[in-house]
Amino acid sequence: MRYLPLTDTDRLDMLARIGVPDVDALFSDVPAGKLLTAPLDLPRAKGELEVERIMGRIAAKSIAASSVAFFVGAGAYKHHVPATVDHLIQRSEFLTSYTPYQPEIAQGTLQYLFEFQTQVAALTGMEVANASMYDGSTGTGEAVLMAHRVTKRRKAVLSGGLHPHYAAVVKTLSEMASDEVVALKPDVAANEDILAQIDDETSCVVVQSPDVFGNLRDLAPIAAKAQAHGALLIAVVTEVVSLGAITSPGEMGADIVVGEGQSIGNALNFGGPYVGLFAAKSKYVRQMPGRLCGETVDADGQRGFVLTLSTREQHIRRDKATSNICTNSGLCVLAFTIHMTLLGQAGLSRLAEVNHANAVKLADMLGGVKGVTVLNESFFNEFTVKLSKPAAEVVEALAEKGVLAGVPVSRLLPGAGLDDLLIVANTEVNTDDDRDAFVARLREVL
Repeated sequence: MRYLPLTDTDRLDMLARIGVPDVDALFSDVPAGKLLTAPLDLPRAKGELEVERIMGRIAAKSIAASSVAFFVGAGAYKHHVPATVDHLIQRSEFLTSYTPYQPEIAQGTLQYLFEFQTQVAALTGMEVANASMYDGSTGTGEAVLMAHRVTKRRKAVLSGGLHPHYAAVVKTLSEMASDEVVALKPDVAANEDILAQIDDETSCVVVQSPDVFGNLRDLAPIAAKAQAHGALLIAVVTEVVSLGAITSPGEMGADIVVGEGQSIGNALNFGGPYVGLFAAKSKYVRQMPGRLCGETVDADGQRGFVLTLSTREQHIRRDKATSNICTNSGLCVLAFTIHMTLLGQAGLSRLAEVNHANAVKLADMLGGVKGVTVLNESFFNEFTVKLSKPAAEVVEALAEKGVLAGVPVSRLLPGAGLDDLLIVANTEVNTDDDRDAFVARLREVL
């Protein structure tokens, strides 16, 4: 049943109040070429059974990640999620809960959010973490806005190794706020002179490590130069498992750390829902977006948990808000927390070691294939190779042979002249048979 409570007069009154002539004016910021000029070419009506059959046929055209050798990464990674995680998050008190308006009545929810914050702070090497963001890309955008509030400046410098989707989110938010963005060119070899871009007008520098091409970055010199000019270093991590093996961003001097937590506890889900990580130095805590859970004691001296410093209602008041994100991705956070608890510090380190060893093994194997050049000097579980043919064509050919080989750089950076580059990820789920199949099929198509 359609519910249309507004009359034409009501709509005209609202449009007049906000100062636009018609509804179309509300979409003026959307590029004209992106707007539909006619309804989608879909049947006007179908029965439920017919729709199920049609959707089933469409879904059958896809190759499931678990059905073939899988080496796709570039920000979303296939890791093993223990059955315990899915079993526990499907308990009704977890599956249906949401951040409460009266937090004292949901101590269990607040406790796991507090534990999640503790885990994220420890992983990133930072002093305080929030109760999550939507995902890594929106978290990065929020970090830039936070840096602007802290420094009272409006210019962000983006590394050429930042994931293009993350950069696009920052650019979109910055355009709407009339902020300046200096985006360096794609940097496959991690040779960019980002220090030269930092000056007294810079609010923040955004650097990803491992970067989108798989390179490990030394953040310490960048942090030192940024802080000498009164700017903040925002470190981005898209593969959180890497923090089990490499020096944490906090140890290298980052002021804010954001990332994607999907790799721990959360399976590939067609792009979401995922879980954004956000941590910072404690002196910036009042400028942090999202929610923060704290530990306290009640009137009887018993331990309890509360939402602190930033109330949920604050985010409804746009002029006072540190963020307009009003969720904590609670179920994804819980999955992360359970998996992280099962792993522990030793388990995470071991998982990271296996990922790196598998990636090194695959890189050595691919490097022996004629027409393939491994470009990275250092990497964690992901690296970039240069092929003798366009990478997108190779990926399609390999998919037909039962291997999902990775992400063509041309898909992330169309028109950048990097069509022969392929980003390859190798996690703990890949076997020797998977790697052998990849190499054998690649020889056939090159």
